[in-house]
Amino acid sequence: MPPPLKVLLDECIDRRLARSLPGHAVKTVPQMHWSGLKDGALLAAAARQFDVFITVDRNLAFQQHLPAFTIAVLVLQARTNRLADLLALVPSIEQALREPVAGVAITLRGEARE
Repeated sequence: MPPPLKVLLDECIDRRLARSLPGHAVKTVPQMHWSGLKDGALLAAAARQFDVFITVDRNLAFQQHLPAFTIAVLVLQARTNRLADLLALVPSIEQALREPVAGVAITLRGEARE
């Protein structure tokens, strides 16, 4: 079994998602008192203390040079950013946490519902 990872949830993700990731040390941006930090500063701070950053910011990978950061990034794309829709991505999140890749953004997509 892989060792537990230190995971940071972006401030726009419901903190209750952390309950669905047992076995990992999950914190939120507000818990770290990093709310309002710009993406580059946030990634730099996160990389010093965390293994993985989870966000719903689809532009992050285009706006930041991720290979410069020693943190893996998971970008969640669900129907909405509501907890119920994000929970559907938990199996994909767990899979991605088995082998996180620092400096790379992995996009995890949920099924679109009409």
